[in-house]
Amino acid sequence: MVRGAFREHRFHGVGGLQLYARAYGPEPQPQAATPVICLPGLTRNSRDFHELATFLASSSGGGHPVISLDYRGRGNSERDGDKNRYTIAVETADVITACAYFAIEKAIFIGTSRGGLILHHLISLAPRLIAAVVLNDIGPVIEIEGLLGIRDYLNAGTAPASWAAAPDYLKAIHGGDFPILREVDWLQLATAIYRDEGGIPVADFDLAIAAQLQALTSDISPPDLWPQFHAFAGVPMMVVRGEHSKLLSSATVNEMKSRHPNLATVTAAGQGHAPLLHLDDPRHAIAAFVHR
Repeated sequence: MVRGAFREHRFHGVGGLQLYARAYGPEPQPQAATPVICLPGLTRNSRDFHELATFLASSSGGGHPVISLDYRGRGNSERDGDKNRYTIAVETADVITACAYFAIEKAIFIGTSRGGLILHHLISLAPRLIAAVVLNDIGPVIEIEGLLGIRDYLNAGTAPASWAAAPDYLKAIHGGDFPILREVDWLQLATAIYRDEGGIPVADFDLAIAAQLQALTSDISPPDLWPQFHAFAGVPMMVVRGEHSKLLSSATVNEMKSRHPNLATVTAAGQGHAPLLHLDDPRHAIAAFVHR
């Protein structure tokens, strides 16, 4: 189905679950611009990338085919009856299935948060698929402070009372980490995070995904992903870090640079976790990177 700037696709992932994706720009073709595949954060969806995908698919952005995915249980993808399948391993298998569905043999991947963790898994399972990688506010070391903040936010059980209230609601929670955002940005964020149910904004993901974080405490050390990161040696890579990020530290970014000498780095000024990539600085940097 064609809807505005994108085409809607539905296909089946692990266990036969119906998954959803948006396709922007031309169809992937040999000898044409390298496709870009956008992977969102833990509870987010393809709408996060709408502005960036529209730009990268345009002639000024390089005319790339761009695919933006909804993982299982998020956005327009089916909710999984087996909640144990909300894992990085299963979601990585779904990404591989999506590549086969779109007949993509190699792509530039943009992974925000959870999406970047999926890429750390994908590089071991299907390295042939990866032409280049953009990691958005994620790396091989995950700060527990940031994870606890995500846990508390997602499991707070609150939501804006109306669409009119949604931008200010989000600004009240996240404004300290995102001072650069304008009113239009908060509105766009609201339409990306929430779906409409009878005129009321509702979080657009299976609540079982957020519940997985409830067992997380400050005593738990997140997994060390340096071995997986080393598998990216030779793969062109960029990391975007939010200036106010609590999930990815500047020390980790510096260590990533020392271990991957050709790593390109961008600081998203005035943003926290996870940066909006369609704002000027990240957008221009990503466009230049995918054109290499």
